[in-house]
Amino acid sequence: MGGRTVRAVGERDTDAARGGRDTDAARGGPNGPRGDGPKGPQGDGPKGPQGGWARLARWAARAKRPGGPERHALEQVGKGTVAATVSWWIAHDLVGAQTPAFAPFSAVLILQLTVYQSLWQALRYMAAVCAGVAVQSALGFLAGPDLMTFLLVALISLGLSRWNRLGSQGTQAATAAFFAFSTYSASTSDPQRIQQLSLILAMVGIGCGAGLLVNVLVFPPIRRRSAEEGIRRLAASLCDLLADMHPALRNAQLDEQRAGGWRQRAAYLGETAGRSQAALRTAQESKRYNPRLLLSRHRHHQHFTAYSEILNALERVTYQVVSTTRSLHHWPEDEAGDECRDFLKNFADLLEALAAIIDHFGGIDEKQLPHQARELCEAAEAAQHKRVQLIERTRSTSLPLSDPSRPYGILLAEATRLMDEAQYSCDAVQHAAHRKRAPHACPTSRP
Repeated sequence: MGGRTVRAVGERDTDAARGGRDTDAARGGPNGPRGDGPKGPQGDGPKGPQGGWARLARWAARAKRPGGPERHALEQVGKGTVAATVSWWIAHDLVGAQTPAFAPFSAVLILQLTVYQSLWQALRYMAAVCAGVAVQSALGFLAGPDLMTFLLVALISLGLSRWNRLGSQGTQAATAAFFAFSTYSASTSDPQRIQQLSLILAMVGIGCGAGLLVNVLVFPPIRRRSAEEGIRRLAASLCDLLADMHPALRNAQLDEQRAGGWRQRAAYLGETAGRSQAALRTAQESKRYNPRLLLSRHRHHQHFTAYSEILNALERVTYQVVSTTRSLHHWPEDEAGDECRDFLKNFADLLEALAAIIDHFGGIDEKQLPHQARELCEAAEAAQHKRVQLIERTRSTSLPLSDPSRPYGILLAEATRLMDEAQYSCDAVQHAAHRKRAPHACPTSRP
């Protein structure tokens, strides 16, 4: 690409290799970090029992920290064990059912991350099982337990499993129908058949009840940290990318391979934003029907409106960064000169100021919003100054801002949109802080 400062081939190769390593580090590629501890030939860490115990110890250490995925996994395993054991005890020891396995199976199946999800899945599961048993009962008593009856049971129950109202539990309609047909065929009289089919429904009800009760009473989850962690994850990814971009632009070290690496990393940010949105939805669901919210110390965590606004704004910043990296990747080879280098330097200053804003979101904490809002205002004021500086200095040059085939006007528009979304993110924090303390207005100056 001939529009940049002329450098030796070796220097360009060094920069290209460095850009490749940056890309690998972002996506965990062959040159990026692949794990903890000493690296072997493939970077997988030490082999054998010692490496396995070390990884297990690190996992256990992470599981001690509240709010992490390891901690959530342990809680789900523990609650599933309790729910399955309780439901088996009721079904086998108290009721004396011949098919008690339906109870623990149902308890574990409906145990979800949130009370709301568990309740919703239990209702769908019960509806699917009742539908399957009803289909088998109707056809069994009308036609008897022969092969043609089974064919009709399979046809109708599998059709019911496609009903979208049953969601992911739709397949349980066919499963229940098949088990009910087996029980029906093994029974010798109609009263016994009715009793056994009723026990299947009772076992499912016992399992669903035990699962819901355990999820409500044993560590009913409030995923507030999931929402915060989603914002932090996306903010950190954005900061890492901008931190790699602005030094290279400031030194006019822009080549096709480096810009291609930025563009690829920016594309991955969409997946990170999707995971962050999923974490926020889980946090919002966790407060529904959750008895922990009745406790006074949890009442101030009932709303996630600010988190939603911040995350949506950061997601829009992500889209603008994707567009910016695409424009840089298509930088014409014949762009050169002092004015070009000054433009890239001023653009780099704005990206650095934007990175400082986004870095504050990496430490977002609901309890510290008033203090963080003041820091964001200062960062936003500095970024607005850099944006005004970029526009004014560029307008004073002979660079063709109105030529759509040249990158300058496009990048100025990208800079304005980036700053607008970053400013909106700051305003969202201000709005949330206003509910705790008097507002502190952020600057919104424009040239």
